[in-house]
Amino acid sequence: MPRPVLLRHPSSLEHDTGAHPESAQRIVAIEHELQSRGWLGFDVRLSPAAARASIESVHPARHVDRIAALSTRGGGMIDMDTVVSAGSFDAALHAAGGAVAMVDALLGEEDASVAASLHRPPGHHATAGQAMGFCLFNNVAIAAQHAIDAHGARRVLILDWDVHHGNGTNDIFSARDDVLFCSIHQSPLYPGSGPASDTGTGAGEGFTVNLPVPAGSGDAVFGSLVEHVACPLAAAFEPDLILVSAGYDAHADDPLAGCSVTDDGYRTMAASVRVAARRLGVPLGIVLEGGYDLGALARSVAVTLQSVGTDDDADVGAIELHPLAAQARGRLSRCSWPVT
Repeated sequence: MPRPVLLRHPSSLEHDTGAHPESAQRIVAIEHELQSRGWLGFDVRLSPAAARASIESVHPARHVDRIAALSTRGGGMIDMDTVVSAGSFDAALHAAGGAVAMVDALLGEEDASVAASLHRPPGHHATAGQAMGFCLFNNVAIAAQHAIDAHGARRVLILDWDVHHGNGTNDIFSARDDVLFCSIHQSPLYPGSGPASDTGTGAGEGFTVNLPVPAGSGDAVFGSLVEHVACPLAAAFEPDLILVSAGYDAHADDPLAGCSVTDDGYRTMAASVRVAARRLGVPLGIVLEGGYDLGALARSVAVTLQSVGTDDDADVGAIELHPLAAQARGRLSRCSWPVT
């Protein structure tokens, strides 16, 4: 069996955001934690810079050119939340390139079953034409599109458990039926999108599944939504690849939101997704998104990778059906998804 693969690159440290919560210290904390655990047995590799063609499969050239030009000029503010520095364009190229290389490891001749791309800046708020919400390029969307274009994947499922709605990913794939986007996120909260009523448009109607949760939601809610909604969706959709937009800002210690997921909650969610992927016989990719308490972020990334990288199902237990998950299953059954 191939070892699980981890993609990283030191350019993530050169995306200088100053005192911003999305800082280089996030990567420092994660890598220190993983090093202390022997990288959990992952095959650690440097990511390549993404080719323009890979990025432009999702973002128009003018968007890429804007980020490149701003970085070349020394940087500046795109909006009140989103910072570009002289090193940001290179960091963003490697963040996208890590996601692409992750897919190559999973769907190429190497045939790894698990891989992770741990870079910054994050990506899930970036729409096709607009950087926003700390994000420059939408790394997970680029990964999904690469799976389809380069490896012939027929269907890709993206599960986003970041506490903020992945509006960019939602919008990029809204009208498509080859990518099923499922998001668990606190609402109301930035960016203010992602109501349960947003189920996609046109040919993509029903292939966007938004699962908003109230502030205070913790392990019971998130774990149940993954186990009883996202995993049955995966079984029904039968993707060739599962990707997780893995944000850790739903953690109880995180300063930017109001949910209360614990380290063990992330372990449980990761185990559910690992089992779902194994039952389908498809690979699983983890793409880093948010998470702004350094200790909680580092620990939660570690338990996620530990969980997805094991063949031992000792961490898989019964998860009670939460009323919010039961409501979501009811909504989906009315949309012809067989999840009940």
